[in-house]
Amino acid sequence: MLRYLNQRIVFVPTHQPLRVFMTTDGNERQRALDPLAYQQSVIDHLKREEPHAWEWSSSAGSDREADEVRDSMLRDTYRIEQTGHPQVFEACRTAMTRVGIEAPVTLYQATDGSMNASLVYVPGEVHLVFFGPILEKLNPAELLALMGHELAHYLLWSMAERDHYRASRVLDHALSYSDAKPSHRETARLLSLHTELFADRGAALAAGAPGPAIAVLVKVMTGLSNVDPDAYLRQAAEIEAKSDKSQGLSHPEIYLRARALQLWWDGDPGLDAWLRKHLHGPLSIEALDLMGQSKLTQMTRAFLARFLTEIEEPGAEIVTQLRAVFADFGRQEERLLDLAEIGVEWIDDATRDYFVALMFDVAMADPDATDAVMLAAAKTAAEIGATERLTGALRRDLKWTKTRSDRLVTQAAKAV
Repeated sequence: MLRYLNQRIVFVPTHQPLRVFMTTDGNERQRALDPLAYQQSVIDHLKREEPHAWEWSSSAGSDREADEVRDSMLRDTYRIEQTGHPQVFEACRTAMTRVGIEAPVTLYQATDGSMNASLVYVPGEVHLVFFGPILEKLNPAELLALMGHELAHYLLWSMAERDHYRASRVLDHALSYSDAKPSHRETARLLSLHTELFADRGAALAAGAPGPAIAVLVKVMTGLSNVDPDAYLRQAAEIEAKSDKSQGLSHPEIYLRARALQLWWDGDPGLDAWLRKHLHGPLSIEALDLMGQSKLTQMTRAFLARFLTEIEEPGAEIVTQLRAVFADFGRQEERLLDLAEIGVEWIDDATRDYFVALMFDVAMADPDATDAVMLAAAKTAAEIGATERLTGALRRDLKWTKTRSDRLVTQAAKAV
């Protein structure tokens, strides 16, 4: 243990770097390497809804686990030492200062031939592993960016009493079971995507500009020795205009990462909305994360309360139907959903079908009120851009004729 520690160098930052002032085009702007909102929402959810799992997550990081990591690295990689690679260590020292890390560090070269780098996390120690010829392919600024990216992973997992590391550990453990829920998988996927964006920001801060960070992404993707980050940003803008949300399992697509980094660096006020569109996409009942489940449950209750206001004197049968879903429905003041929250831009077709089905359930609860409820359903469907979904469901599920369903839509339009 002591022999191994003697091979490390401790890098000490000279300033507090979590608030970094950079100069771009003569304008001084503050850039903070803070976690993204989604990352914090995962932590908050796990603490609130999964307290036992959260408590379990605090058990990680034993001395035995750390020893196993060190031994594995020594067996399977080449340890890089400062005497033979001074420029690599100098880049690491500078990047650590700029992203705000003070810890012993050890660098390794793996035998894998594909270009990449990774952090092997040990609390209180930095272990960076390089793959393929990546150290030979990068210029000095790009090497700083590469170091900054991997060090940002370490910084994130060390923040806030290691809450981000604990959240990742809980989800990884959940996914190790064959019966892991789709919501766990989607939460883990989105958390990983946001983590990579955080690390990309660390890369830009370490390099002093987003260009080198983007160049590293493209070089890893292509294996080229020379790339033009500005040209790739133009390419990314073209792709973005034609693409849907990210389909990445652990990393967003490179063009999304490049665009997200540039928007953050520029301080674009629309960044949060951009992330929602390109990482999350419209709310989909078929791909809900843990927070999405809670959100849709709340929206369902508020939607039903809003829908009830469209029905003149709803009978006891309808109230009974709603209390089968929410036992205390109507026993307190209910929030009424703003239908703009489930407009065309914010939910997908599967979720629109879900809200149509909710209205059908209410309509079927009281045979004497079916016509009146269906009229309210048609009016509501028109407001959320779901008229075609409604008429399709009427013909498919309730066997209405086209004439009858079209008549309902016409009546609703007149009523509005």
